[in-house]
This record gives sequence, C-alpha cells and structure tokens, in this order.
Amino acid sequence: MTKSKFLSFLLFLFISPIISKGQSTANNKLISPRIRVIMDNDFGGDPDGLFALTHLVLSPSVEVRGIIGSHLNANDGFDKSKTQADNAVKEATKLLTVLKLKDRFPVTAGSNTAMINDSTPVKSKAVDLIIKEASRTDTSLPLYILCGAGLTEIASAVLTEPKIADKVTLVWIGGPEYSDLALPPPNYSSPEYNLNIDINAARAVFNHSQLKLWQIPRDGYRQAILPYSELQLKIKPQGEAGRYLTGVLETLMGRIQQYHLNLGETYILGDSPLVLLTALQSSFEADPSSSEYVLKPCPLINAKGGYDYNAYGRNIRVYRRLDINLMFNDFFAKLELNK
Repeated sequence: MTKSKFLSFLLFLFISPIISKGQSTANNKLISPRIRVIMDNDFGGDPDGLFALTHLVLSPSVEVRGIIGSHLNANDGFDKSKTQADNAVKEATKLLTVLKLKDRFPVTAGSNTAMINDSTPVKSKAVDLIIKEASRTDTSLPLYILCGAGLTEIASAVLTEPKIADKVTLVWIGGPEYSDLALPPPNYSSPEYNLNIDINAARAVFNHSQLKLWQIPRDGYRQAILPYSELQLKIKPQGEAGRYLTGVLETLMGRIQQYHLNLGETYILGDSPLVLLTALQSSFEADPSSSEYVLKPCPLINAKGGYDYNAYGRNIRVYRRLDINLMFNDFFAKLELNK
C-alpha cells in the first residue's frame, strides 16, 4: 500500500463515523410529528411509567406538548406522602436530565389528591395545560392524552371546560377485565389498580363525558411483559439511559424481595402500550393497525369500581391484543440509537 493510499484509508476510517452519524440525522428529518401528546403518569410509583416516558420522548412522530406528574392512591405503598404528584414531577425530571432533554418539555404537577366526587373538578396547572392545548386552533395535529395512572386531571379538565371533550382522544391504561372478553388473573385486586387511584374521576370520564376513549384494561396491559434477560441485554448496555432505567427497576426488585415476594424473571411494563398505540401507528391510513380492539358501549363505573352495562353508552375501543414485539423492538432500537 502506497503512502497516499494509506493516508486515504486512515482518513476514511476517521470520517466514516461522522458520515454515519450525519446520515442518521438526515434520516430523522424524514420523520416529523403527526400527532400531539400529553403524558399523564404517576412517575413516583411503579417505574413502568419511566420506561414509557423514555420511549415517548425518543419517538419523532409525536410532538410532546406536556408531561404531567400525577398522584397515586393515598394508601399506595410506593409513596404514602401528601406530595405524590410533586414527587412524580421530580422523578420525571430526573429521567429527562439523564436523557439530556431537561427543559425540553413542560413538566407539570397534577393534583396531589383525588376528586371528592364525580362532578367537582380539582384545580391544578396540569388541568390548565390540558385545557389550553385542547383549545388550540393554530394546529391540525390531533391531540392524545396518554394516561397511565388515575384520571383525575383529564376528568377535571373536561368538567372545567366541557367543549374540549371532542377535541382529544384519551388513551388509558386501566380498568378491570370485561367479563365477556377475559378472565381476571389469580389473586386479582378489586378495584383495578389505576381505576382505584381515583374512582370518582373514572366515573366522570365513563359515566358523564363524551370523551373519545381507547382503553387498555388489565388483561391488555399485562401482555407487556419484559423478561429480566432482555433488561440485561437490550436495555442496560444502552448508555446512561439504559443503566438508569435498569437501576430503577432493579432497586424496586430488591425492595420487593424484602417482603418475601417472588416476581419470577419478568416485569410488566404496563404503561408502554401508550406509545405503541400512538407513536407506532401505521404509515398510511394511520391507526394502531397491528393491535386488536373491540368496540363496546361505554359502561358505567359503579361506586365500587366495577362495570355496569350501559346500552346507551358511546362506543369506546377496548384493546384486547397488543403488538408487544413491535413495541419492545422499537424501544430497544431507539435506546441504542440514542446512547
């Protein structure tokens, strides 16, 4: 090899990573937001919300218009404080800092308490955020509220400003199984976990609103099973974000062991379908085309958190089968691209 060819070879090795990175950036320009989203989640509780938030903010087809930290049930073991929503904001902000996205999105606390009944809204900056975004007339991008916790903020927003009900689609992780579609798991909790965070808010959304609703009940979100082996091989090696998420989940697994509970070798990332059904919709005739749902008349939620049949309820989507492979493979890929 001549000296000039050798120098050319070294130059090629030097600039190849730059060219590759540049091509990656150029490819991202081929994808632009086609929907707006606000994520509402109890980030101070189950860490599945942090995984979903990571996936969401790394998805270029969505325009994240706000992130809401919401409260848990007052007696929740994750956080029994009186500042659950504020603590959720802190956890979301920590994650965004790790992702080097701090201050990129508005992060707002919802109410620290549930609604006192199904007709009296709570007041919070998060409620104001939803109303303001839903009331915009300067964009044609559809707005989705992605809720992986209780329904306090979206219920309060619609009660405060009923005109926004037909301007948003609510995608909610929560609610028990429908008896004609699935059986509950062994030793199931009743009411279902997310519904029990604020039963009055669920009653406001189901019983009294006309919100367009896509529901992923317990038998749906329990499909989002991540094996511990993939946490180690597909998430942990992916830079600071992968290590952070792995650390959060492993810390929880260690805490649970202290109570002599055996989780086996999987963990349910039950909030991740929020990203699957929005950011990963099909290209043409956009819709979550690889996941399956049925249309059902929206039931009434009774005072105990169960369903009562309502023949006159508006049609809602109830997701039965989720494309978990698409969801997790996309998440793994985006983590690797972002590291």
